[in-house]
Amino acid sequence: MPQPLARRVLGLALLAGTAPLATALWLVWHGSLDQPDRVAATLVLVLPWLGLALAAKNEVVRPLQTLANLMAGLRAGDFTLRARGAGADDALGAVHLEFNSLGEALQAQRFGALEATALLRTVMEEIDVAVFAFDEAGRLQLANRAGERLVGQPTERMIGRTAEHLGLEEARRLGAGRTLDATFPGATGRWEIRRNRFRQGGRPMELMVLADVSRALREEERLAWRRLVRVLSHEINNSLAPIQSLAGTLTSLLEKRPRPDDAETDIRRGLEVIASRAQALARFMGAYARLARLPSPVKGDVDVAAWVRRVVALAGAGNVIITSELPVHVQGDADQLDQLLINLIKNAVEAAGPDGAVEVGWQTQGPGVVEVRVRDTGPGVAATANLFVPFFTTKPGGTGIGLALSRQIAEAHGGHLTLENREDCSGAIARLRLPVG
Repeated sequence: MPQPLARRVLGLALLAGTAPLATALWLVWHGSLDQPDRVAATLVLVLPWLGLALAAKNEVVRPLQTLANLMAGLRAGDFTLRARGAGADDALGAVHLEFNSLGEALQAQRFGALEATALLRTVMEEIDVAVFAFDEAGRLQLANRAGERLVGQPTERMIGRTAEHLGLEEARRLGAGRTLDATFPGATGRWEIRRNRFRQGGRPMELMVLADVSRALREEERLAWRRLVRVLSHEINNSLAPIQSLAGTLTSLLEKRPRPDDAETDIRRGLEVIASRAQALARFMGAYARLARLPSPVKGDVDVAAWVRRVVALAGAGNVIITSELPVHVQGDADQLDQLLINLIKNAVEAAGPDGAVEVGWQTQGPGVVEVRVRDTGPGVAATANLFVPFFTTKPGGTGIGLALSRQIAEAHGGHLTLENREDCSGAIARLRLPVG
């Protein structure tokens, strides 16, 4: 076994003075000195030799022992310890200087971690979503205040229990991003579930977050009803006001005695206007009914290339060019997707005019997504913020449901539809993103 450092240093220090000491002792004992003087000279030579060797050992070993004690303090979590005599003038001072720098860095990191933990704990307690953390055995290890209210128990009683005992097993079985209609001891509603994995102390943990979306959904529902009532009131009043006015005028004409010579002509024109406004109101209500009663898509395999060619042929416009041939398939309702693309191509053809051009192409956008693009060379779109608002239109005689219906179809297929002005030239570009089947 290797000897301890203290023995090795002491041995080297003694060995360094052995040769001159042996020479001096030989001269003392073989010289002309008498016996008492020889003993005295021997002590004078040997004792300083031993003292200096021990002093050399202490100069090397003691600072190392001190440094080891300081390192043990760091390991125990005491980052306030500092070494004296730190400086760059010698090797040992440089070691002490580096130790002090390490202690300061660790102390700063500890303060930062404590502050971050305190902030996280405060946020966890104040957010209005229930947060639960389970270990690999499925037992609860952490819950915030909202989680306590949801389960109806304090954290002390919940810790160590399984999700099944807490009534959270169904939520744990569902995938992330799913919604759950459930009743818990502390609340009832629709819950959005978020899940993720992390490690704590090297152990795998599962984080589950339940957010109540019922309140937000009810608020959105109220806003939707307000918008709907406002739109319906506007359109119905626009039709009923002239009808009421004409009805009063026609009544006065019928009551006149004798009637004017052109009374019959005025009555006929008034009835035609009433019929026209009634038909316009009927068209508006029919358009709304079609938007509100969009059925769920019956999905099947759809070849994007064949779908685009079929819709372009149905559009019957000679200025529509297909710019892609990439083979890709999606899962969707062919009839609804036809209606969606017909609306986009029809709008593009009308915007481009007889002298403009319309291009339809597609390409994959990352894993699992295909983007279908419809580009035109028209004047572009104005009021982009209202493009997908139901019944908003800038075209004379338009119903304002084409783009709203198209976006509704896209979202029912798990996709997304946008319409914006082109950057490379005049015109607009519609982007339809659908998941690849």
